[in-house]
Order: sequence, then structure tokens, then C-alpha cells
Amino acid sequence: MPIIKPVSDLRNYPEVLKSVGEGTPVYLTKNGTGRYVLMDIGDYGKIESVLRLSYELQRGKKSGETQGWISHRNMKKHFADRVHD
Repeated sequence: MPIIKPVSDLRNYPEVLKSVGEGTPVYLTKNGTGRYVLMDIGDYGKIESVLRLSYELQRGKKSGETQGWISHRNMKKHFADRVHD
């Protein structure tokens, strides 16, 4: 269940920070509208990693579609060569 608090609760920020747990962000509202999210730094890092991976996979897909795909054999050779460099 999401934790939703008005941004004015930050006046007592130690209590708000107690609500932030691993996997449990706190959503802050301003005038009844969602504005901010407080979350554990570890969770934020995971989200960044997933977004970065998604971006790189999309780049690879676009590259394959525009420049052509390479064979499985050539892919293995490419990575084997990189390991030995």
C-alpha cells in the first residue's frame, strides 16, 4: 500500500523519513497533487540500472534494425576478442 503524505509533513522530517523503507517509497503531495517521491537510495540505484539497461537494449535493437544484425558466430568472436585485449 503506498504511503502518501502532504509535503507540509516535512516540517517533521524525521517522522517522514521513518516511513521510507526498502521497497516502500513515500509519495509527497502539494495541494492534493502528487509532486515528489522519497525513496531508499538502494532502490533508486536499482531503478537507474533498469532504465540504463532498457535504454542500451533499445539502442542495440535500433542498431540491428538499421545497420543489420550479426551472426551468433560473429558475436561470440567479437566478445572473445574483447576479453583478450
